[in-house]
Amino acid sequence: MPRLPDGDPAPPTGDLPSSALHGLGERPFGVYLHVPFCRVRCGYCDFNTYTLTELGPGASTASFVDTALAELDLARDVLGDAAPPVDTIFIGGGTPTMLAAADLVKAVDGIRDRFGLADDAEVTTEANPDSVTPESLRELADGGFTRVSLGMQSAVPHVLATLDRTHDPEGVGRAVAAARDAGLVTSVDLIYGTPGESIEDWLTSLDAAISLEPEHISAYALVVEEGTKLATQVRRGEVQRPDDDDEATKYELAEEVLSGAGFDWYEVSNWTRTLSGRCRHNDGYWTGGDWWGVGPGAHSHVGGVRWWNVKHPRAYAGRLAERTSPAAGRETLTAEQLRDEKVLLQVRVRDGLEIDALDETGRRAVAGLVADGLVDGAAAVRDRRVVLTLRGRLLADTVVRRLLGVN
Repeated sequence: MPRLPDGDPAPPTGDLPSSALHGLGERPFGVYLHVPFCRVRCGYCDFNTYTLTELGPGASTASFVDTALAELDLARDVLGDAAPPVDTIFIGGGTPTMLAAADLVKAVDGIRDRFGLADDAEVTTEANPDSVTPESLRELADGGFTRVSLGMQSAVPHVLATLDRTHDPEGVGRAVAAARDAGLVTSVDLIYGTPGESIEDWLTSLDAAISLEPEHISAYALVVEEGTKLATQVRRGEVQRPDDDDEATKYELAEEVLSGAGFDWYEVSNWTRTLSGRCRHNDGYWTGGDWWGVGPGAHSHVGGVRWWNVKHPRAYAGRLAERTSPAAGRETLTAEQLRDEKVLLQVRVRDGLEIDALDETGRRAVAGLVADGLVDGAAAVRDRRVVLTLRGRLLADTVVRRLLGVN
């Protein structure tokens, strides 16, 4: 599990500098709620999650939403009258649907009561396929949710077993069908590069995901994170480390198979059938929006100020019980840092990055990136935008380093 950044001390009131509130509402505004509970810790996961036996006294699933609402009260006080209606809500984890559907609806109601929701607000929860039922999904839809993102990961049993996933492949289809029947937009998440996963296994997973007819599919390369069970297994030689060439091949297959089925990429790891199928909450991250992150370890960003909460649910609950901000630290981004982040994030999206947003070093680098087949030449000349080619998507980090002049 990664440690929090150091940063600067965060005020116990949670107050933000007036400069951060300037222009609030002119940018997308979202709320992220981190639900840190899981029934089983997956061996590859380094997210801030806890099984129920790890919580200890002072934190529980039963009281979690009430604690989160206390942070939302703080957020409303800090943002004041400048706070705009919320455009997007994303409840992630962990496994948010370990909480009762009524609790998740209570959280959404709490956000609506404090800020209001935009007329077309997107409200998403993540879920494991075996953590939802037709009844719970209907309750979520009736309570204002518009979208569910299901952690499919693979359609192959031995791959799921290596990842320590608890669901069976058939359960994904049942969950997607139930979500669709409830009127929810559906997304499925896949992981490629798992030790022991063959090309045939990956094609099986892609075909299975497409056959479910979701509006949205995400596909992420497996990364071995330090401190995880998977990292220990790799270090001991019990499983092989994911191979970069294998993962590149699987990414290219994903693009070929998904595009052939009518899905278009809109961010390096995300595909959708229609413009309306995009995850607008994530779009807010990629395009420099504002968001308040609620929950243990959640990160926030408003007007160039970023902060992060204490990680353990017990410490988080204790801070809020004392009417103190749960923020562990924060930083105010400089103009140069904001520009670098814009390059880092917007290069990854299909719409690309305007060339005029680059400094002189970056603008000079564009021609070489076009010549190397990493950036689309027509988009660079016609639209004055940096748009990645397929090869560029595979080497997105290299493109960013060259645009920023970093060796």
